[in-house]
Amino acid sequence: MDKSLRFTICVLTALLLLKESSQAGEEKDPEALAAPKPGFGTDPRGAGEGLPTLTVTTILEDPYVMVRGAELEGYCMELLAALAGMLRFQYRVRVVGDGQYGAVAAGGNWSGMIGEILRREADIAVAPLTVTSAREEVVSFTTPFLQTGIGILLRKDTASQDMSFFHFLSPFSKETWTALLFAYLLTCFCLFLVARLSPCEWNEPKNEENHFTFLNSLWFGAGALALQGATPRPQALSVRVIAVVWWLFTLALLAAYIANFTALLSSGSEQLPIQTFEDLVKQRNLEFGTLEGSSTFYYFKNSKNPIHQMIYEYMEKRREHVLVKTYQEAVQRVMDSNYAFIGESISQDLAAARHCNLIRAPEVIGARGFGIATTQASPWTKPLSIAVLKLRESGDLDYLRNKWWESSCLRQSREHWAPLEPPALGGLFLTLGIGLALGILAALAELSSSSRRAAAHAKKSCCSVFTEEICTRLRIKGAARQSQEPSGKANA
Repeated sequence: MDKSLRFTICVLTALLLLKESSQAGEEKDPEALAAPKPGFGTDPRGAGEGLPTLTVTTILEDPYVMVRGAELEGYCMELLAALAGMLRFQYRVRVVGDGQYGAVAAGGNWSGMIGEILRREADIAVAPLTVTSAREEVVSFTTPFLQTGIGILLRKDTASQDMSFFHFLSPFSKETWTALLFAYLLTCFCLFLVARLSPCEWNEPKNEENHFTFLNSLWFGAGALALQGATPRPQALSVRVIAVVWWLFTLALLAAYIANFTALLSSGSEQLPIQTFEDLVKQRNLEFGTLEGSSTFYYFKNSKNPIHQMIYEYMEKRREHVLVKTYQEAVQRVMDSNYAFIGESISQDLAAARHCNLIRAPEVIGARGFGIATTQASPWTKPLSIAVLKLRESGDLDYLRNKWWESSCLRQSREHWAPLEPPALGGLFLTLGIGLALGILAALAELSSSSRRAAAHAKKSCCSVFTEEICTRLRIKGAARQSQEPSGKANA
């Protein structure tokens, strides 16, 4: 009994020693330190003792950084929390003192977040900070975590224009309307031709009138376009083939027209007279400007494009009236006055999602990215870049983008409406063409069958009878006379 008790005690002691040694090994394992990854929204500032602490400068801008009670939240705050969890550091966040992103002042000093990085008042800047060559010369940037460009933000009622008198033609492009007119005339001509060639439709060309004259064929085709039955009624199989194909064509065509016209009436994008920056320069109804000291302003200043130079000269001459201090001021001014704001397209998309009376013009120029700024030769630049790439590869950046840019408006897919071009209806035109060819072939087959019977009855050549029938039905008198004279001489 004593031996078994001693054995049990030894086993329990050994197990306890093994457990303690394994826990100590996990604490000393460097890979285990990097394993935990807090989810978005967590705050690792108090995650552990002995971790490096970084001072982070940022700027208040919706939805990147916003004040909610006593805390900061937004896209950049969740991004910062994720980076801190991956790289194991603590951080203190401070809002930039002058409320600027970073530009060179008159004395050569930098303002905003770039200035705080240069003065060592902050270690990194996590904000919608655009990567530019001028900033890259004085600080280092990580891999961009967001891609953007320069766009034009407008108010819908100031950007819209009156509908034209022929607005009902807008669902289709000019090329499509031309193709439809050609298809209509070609189909009506094929109806007229096939009705003349088919003996089942026009049995006695010499004694009776053909109901499918060219004018009647035009009327028949127009009736199908209006989804109305129109006389004359086709009797021959060949004519019915063409009629059925034309009916199917018009049915699909009307469905496409009605759908596109409904989308046109519900969409405002096609009514924008300001589609490009060139349109913005040419108009005189709207003032336009950008953020003072922003990278967008210097983009136009340094651009060699004549249109961009005109925009810069306009903003420079009227800088007291058209340049704004903050993004919120710019959005509010667009909503309250005849003002167009030139800025980051991704921020304008957010404004259009939050304010349903705003819209961004289609053209976007100057592709660029938002990056995290650090001091030059900082040991954190490369690890932060790698961490950003990992977040992008895992889909976390897309998750954040969709979360904070969620629209409060009923955005519809037909916002990107465009008139239908002929290639969009290519299959429909191809089907019509095949149907017309089948109808003509069926008419020739009917006429050939009738000619063979007539040739056998009159003991004539099938080809000569077939030629006589075609010439008679098409009123080719000269050819008919020439074909009849050799047959008369042969009988003589």
